[in-house]
Amino acid sequence: MTIADTDVLIDFLAGAEPAAGWVGLELENGHLHTTVITRFELLAGAHTKRQKAAVSTLLAALPALPLDEAAADRAARVRRALESKGGPIGMADSLIAGIVLQSGGKLLTRNVRHFERVEGLTLASVPQP
Repeated sequence: MTIADTDVLIDFLAGAEPAAGWVGLELENGHLHTTVITRFELLAGAHTKRQKAAVSTLLAALPALPLDEAAADRAARVRRALESKGGPIGMADSLIAGIVLQSGGKLLTRNVRHFERVEGLTLASVPQP
């Protein structure tokens, strides 16, 4: 299962390649998911009527994996591990990592340098536009 990070979905909505092509293909194949954290970030960042409509359309086609107890516990372990090494990632990214790890999926992101520090997290990178 491929799980899209916020940055990749923002690129898709903007039509920015190569993310737009990757996301479009994964959506057509029915293999793409996201997390409730990314869902929140997209909805919170949509300000205009056009942005809100585009985000709503995308989210209607994109299942969002939940932040359940097991994923929250996993995210907490990720956060503690990175803090102990002196290189924490943000709270939202810790939660996304926990959800992805718990689901056994791979995270589709442009932010490889950020997430590669999370032990056990499988990444699918999208080059920067």
